Amino acid sequence: MPRHSAAVYRRRRLVTLVAAIVLVAVVCVAVWLLMARPWANAAEATPSPSASASDSPTLDPTASESTAAESPSPESPSPESSAEETPGIVACEARDVEVAAVTDADTYDPGVLPQLSISLTNRGSTDCAIDVGSTTQRLTVSSGSDVWWTSTDCQENPSSMVATLTAGATVTSKVPVIWDRTRSSVETCADENRPRAPGGGASYHVAVEIGGFKGTTTKQILLY
Repeated sequence: MPRHSAAVYRRRRLVTLVAAIVLVAVVCVAVWLLMARPWANAAEATPSPSASASDSPTLDPTASESTAAESPSPESPSPESSAEETPGIVACEARDVEVAAVTDADTYDPGVLPQLSISLTNRGSTDCAIDVGSTTQRLTVSSGSDVWWTSTDCQENPSSMVATLTAGATVTSKVPVIWDRTRSSVETCADENRPRAPGGGASYHVAVEIGGFKGTTTKQILLY
């Protein structure tokens, strides 16, 4: 068997040494990767999606309601405290409810403004519920067939209010509606020069309606 030269043995030892170095390097790198795991915190570094206050602005669902409640119509008298809302009460029926117009006087001197109210009487034997809010109220002043003034012509912010009318009880508006002795219309609410109702003992009649029930009679007043 022929003997190799010294150069061949040197090359073989060099190749073996390089291979050993490479193997050691690979093993070291593998061990470092397993221990260090440089990607292990990548998922933790990414913030999880969550809703923020700016994404979902908070709305106040009661804002518009409170505004409406704090702005009652100046032409919306409310019943006395004896008519209070009570759950489970049946609705009033026409045969049990008596509606009437009430005024603070029968005659009015020049310049004195009539104050108009509504009274409700429950003629039935049981309590009943009725909407006494301004949405159901209507006061009308007429002279013969000529309608001079209606409370709903310039009414603002009408609202509903269901109340219990106690059997046998009569309630009257707390705050009267004032008639300014002028002719009303929806077109002239802001007009300061509306036609004024004639005085000199002229007769006018006040009619009222509330909760879908009309007064069976009117109240006569005289203007001087």
